[in-house]
Amino acid sequence: MLVFLFRLLSLLPLPVLHAIGVALGWLVYATTPGYRRRMKENMARAGFSAHLHAAIGEAGKSFLELPFLWCASPERLLKKAALENWPTAQAVMDQQRGTIFLTPHLGCFEMLAQEAGTRMQLAVLYRPPKQAALRPLVEQARARNRLTLAPASLAGVRQLLKVLKQKGSIGLLPDQVPQFGEGVWADFFGRPAYTMTLPGKMHDMTGAPVVLAFAERLPRGRGYRSRFIPLDLAAGLSPEQQARAINAAMEEVIAQCPAQYFWSYNRYKKPAGVERPTDKVSQ
Repeated sequence: MLVFLFRLLSLLPLPVLHAIGVALGWLVYATTPGYRRRMKENMARAGFSAHLHAAIGEAGKSFLELPFLWCASPERLLKKAALENWPTAQAVMDQQRGTIFLTPHLGCFEMLAQEAGTRMQLAVLYRPPKQAALRPLVEQARARNRLTLAPASLAGVRQLLKVLKQKGSIGLLPDQVPQFGEGVWADFFGRPAYTMTLPGKMHDMTGAPVVLAFAERLPRGRGYRSRFIPLDLAAGLSPEQQARAINAAMEEVIAQCPAQYFWSYNRYKKPAGVERPTDKVSQ
């Protein structure tokens, strides 16, 4: 039933889906106290409270656009995609050292991956959706074009490492809280957040350069504009220093369109089996 609903919604124009999404965003915000509290707290900590109303609508858009992103034809998707500075990313890949693309939960990372897959071979770390009924739909959409899915497991990490050693490109979500102790505490907007160390480790092991990327959602359903920002990770940094450098770079990128960050995500949660540090700014 859920898959049928998604396929039905995908027939609607993107501006209509985004308009419905704004209404849904406000409905969820008004009726879900925990969601409302976390969004307000996270935005206030980051200094973006002035963008709260816009963020509520953008959060709703991020859900209602999923049927379009997962079910619409590739031709319809690409009509809504624009690359602002693709030569920047291409220049990094032309170095033939492999490339680590980091895509935070900013704007529409689903569109970014599918758009990139039309231009290059890209392997992305993948966690199945919580709704099991959506899994075939999501996997089919995310494996379009030249995209390859790597499971969020040791086998998947090995798969990504192999791609880098073959001078290929991989994609990771750097602001997703890692599991099983695979991270360190590093400051993110003034509070320690458990942050994955995988990007730094892969950079150290392969010498692959790192590029931050995000797809900004344009007003009135006009589509998405992708941007690429190379990140220079200095040699000899500890895992904590690497994580902080990546978080700092994400803070700068988020500031470009703060209303479109995933503020309701529990970024500061403590994974099971991990000790929490004191809430001081980590260095």
